[in-house]
Amino acid sequence: MGSLQTVFLRQVRYILYLLAIYTLGFGFTPYKTVFLSLILGTSISLLMVWNLTWKIEKFGQAVAARKKVRTLGTLSRLALAALAAVIVLTYPQYFHIAPTVLGLMTSYIVIIIDFFFHKWKNDKLQV
Repeated sequence: MGSLQTVFLRQVRYILYLLAIYTLGFGFTPYKTVFLSLILGTSISLLMVWNLTWKIEKFGQAVAARKKVRTLGTLSRLALAALAAVIVLTYPQYFHIAPTVLGLMTSYIVIIIDFFFHKWKNDKLQV
């Protein structure tokens, strides 16, 4: 499938395309709070996927060196999600909770779609 960094950079590119679409939606539609919430959630989601990728790299290095394996950073990702919730609840005139939660799930949705797309593409080439 490729190295972890290659996959990560490809997924970041997709997320940045989504952020660009959300920014256009914020600028050119009357649904400012929805698109601002999507931008907030997706931006924090991008931080989460970067954190997860970094932790997986460290995890792999620790396993290869037969060192003690540390956590994959679930607490830090939960803290980022809590930060998004605090921002939404503090400024309800600018943000809505549902689009923010959808934005928080964006990176995981992109990871799943990217996996299936590349699996389908590689299976098609092997036939």
